[in-house]
Amino acid sequence: MSIPFRPIITICGTTGVGKSKLAIELALHHMNQTSRNNRWKRAKIINADSMQVYKGLDVITNKVPEAERQGVPHLLMDFKKPGEQYVVGEWVKDTLRLIDEMHANDELPIIVGGTAYWIQHLIFPNRLISKDSSTPSESATVQVPPEWSASLLSSIASLPPELLSLLENLPAEAPSAKTDPDGAFRLHTLLSILDPVMSQRWHWKDTRKVLRNLEIIKESKTRPSEILHQQSSEASNAKPRFHTLCFWLYSDPEVLGERLDRRVDDMISQGLVDEVKSLRQIAADTSYSDDSTTSNMDFTLGIYQSIGYREFCAYLDAPSDASYKEALYRMKVSTRQYARRQIMWIRNKLIPATIVANAEETLVPFYLLDATELGDSWFKNVLSPAIEIEEAFLGRKEMLDPMTLSEHAAKMLAVEAKDIKPTAALQARKRRICHVCTMQEDRPVMLEEGSEWDIHQKTRSHRRLAAKLVQKDYSQYQKQDRRRKVSTSDGEGEEAHLVT
Repeated sequence: MSIPFRPIITICGTTGVGKSKLAIELALHHMNQTSRNNRWKRAKIINADSMQVYKGLDVITNKVPEAERQGVPHLLMDFKKPGEQYVVGEWVKDTLRLIDEMHANDELPIIVGGTAYWIQHLIFPNRLISKDSSTPSESATVQVPPEWSASLLSSIASLPPELLSLLENLPAEAPSAKTDPDGAFRLHTLLSILDPVMSQRWHWKDTRKVLRNLEIIKESKTRPSEILHQQSSEASNAKPRFHTLCFWLYSDPEVLGERLDRRVDDMISQGLVDEVKSLRQIAADTSYSDDSTTSNMDFTLGIYQSIGYREFCAYLDAPSDASYKEALYRMKVSTRQYARRQIMWIRNKLIPATIVANAEETLVPFYLLDATELGDSWFKNVLSPAIEIEEAFLGRKEMLDPMTLSEHAAKMLAVEAKDIKPTAALQARKRRICHVCTMQEDRPVMLEEGSEWDIHQKTRSHRRLAAKLVQKDYSQYQKQDRRRKVSTSDGEGEEAHLVT
């Protein structure tokens, strides 16, 4: 059974490919075509960039300047204080509310941003453990038991007093693994007792995820891993919330890398270092510590994750020409690495989810637009095909074959179908402890099974420690063997004495 036609358009891709430019041009084109027989009279843009939700700091977050927005409304942008947290579940909930309001007013939502996993969780329901992002009808799919399960109660009963007290009084904010490693490890230890399966998914240093899972246990009286299993039984048949037209703006990596380097240089000239100074002051003002140096900062929280902040904090701690060049170099490397991660998420997560959704009916058409060449090629390679595809989508007409748009489209969209159930991701991203490299039991070295584990096994430090461990074990074996031989020899001597 098909879903009602409540269309949305999403635009994702790496930084530096013109996502905002395309969104604005599509919105303007749509609004200039109101004479057509088209229900959707206006278009608005909803931000899907996790850093651009914060007020100010326009350079470090790469916001499109107000003058370039050409009067097109940009929602969920510039509304959170830099010290606040804003996570995917909150964004999905806010975006769903805006989409409902826009559809009621015959307005077309265009969701644009580089945070592809936000977009994916918006398109597909029942993928988050937290029920905050669900509509009332969706939240009913996760059955919250009236009482604790017997097995979970048994796990709680086995807790030592200090961990039981921690469960009853969970911290309001996750401790920093850097400044409070003991507190971070205690949280993970608590999760490992209450939900061993989920504890293997998260590193003990990922305190926000660990704390959130503990909160879910208290709120739902259920293990998060059990919620995932329940969702997995429904996910294979789950349809997207909306008919969704997905555009992926893509650039050849070599060309993109050079473009990103130039963008970083432009950000520096536009005042990025001054913004980093302002952000450091905000961090100091909201911290309980007087120490605002890099060694005391948590770069995993909110706006502080922005590329450029960590790199230039190190420079501001000890300014010099050498540290400036190092910060600039590291920012460029980090920007390129982030672009690669964005592409990997789209190909490994988002596209496979659309393949499953489109198995019986094309509900989420997915197109790659080649933004390798900008300038004069923009209209031909990006804007013109995007307009043609959008008009066919909204008119419920036959659409272009996504694989035929360009060579890059044929190559990058050729993705095999994958198991997208939440439990599949949980199994694929299990972590294990490297006992060879763990020097302290309460500071374990944890790595993801698969490529991360294999790469670690080949590192010089691991091989050196493993060799020392083998040598130590062999030395102990030799000592034990000598003692055994001495003991045997003494025994034979005593036996000979008794015989004589």
